[in-house]
Amino acid sequence: MGTENAYRRYRHKGVYTVTMSTDRKATNIVWHETTVSKPEREKINGHRGCTVWLTGLSGSGKSTLANLLEKQLWERGARAYVLDGDNVRHGLNKDLGFSPEDRNENIRRIGEVAKLFTDAGIINITAFISPYRQDRDRVRAIMESGDFVEVYVQCDLAECEKRDPKGLYKKARAGEIPEFTGISAPYEAPEKAELVVTTTSQSPEESARAVLAYLESAGYFSVS
Repeated sequence: MGTENAYRRYRHKGVYTVTMSTDRKATNIVWHETTVSKPEREKINGHRGCTVWLTGLSGSGKSTLANLLEKQLWERGARAYVLDGDNVRHGLNKDLGFSPEDRNENIRRIGEVAKLFTDAGIINITAFISPYRQDRDRVRAIMESGDFVEVYVQCDLAECEKRDPKGLYKKARAGEIPEFTGISAPYEAPEKAELVVTTTSQSPEESARAVLAYLESAGYFSVS
């Protein structure tokens, strides 16, 4: 059990909570400091590096918002990149399914990748359901203060089902997709997100403006 892949599952009130051992499997390794620092990278880029973590139900508009944000950031000269949940599962996380354990590992891996992008001075936008609050908090914990910007893409389940752009809710209701978030698996909404955008009533453009306004007011577009 003493490895990165050791999990424990607890059931409380019908909901499974997954905890993961953080013991390191590799031995005889030493962190090698880079010659170029994060502040130096940020100075070249002209803005701070950070991770804008979009979380919400399937169909809430995370991917649409992420790509719109990336385009608008590029238009203002910022270096941005989108890490999309489905795209990452085509490569890095193609060996993972949707069990609580695999969801946990999915977010652990992408959190480490997001940390690298952030350290590179890039505005990294992640679009993942990331249903478990504990997993998101773990990603926040590995980053420097202010580097993790949690954005709750809030949308009513009924509206997400109505949109159902990939036909997944229909399949989940028919029992064809097990452990589907919002139907047969839980979603834990953020309690202290830096920003909430309500896509039930807001357009993607309005939501993007809200995120950009937050980044502007919080000083992410200026470096000393």
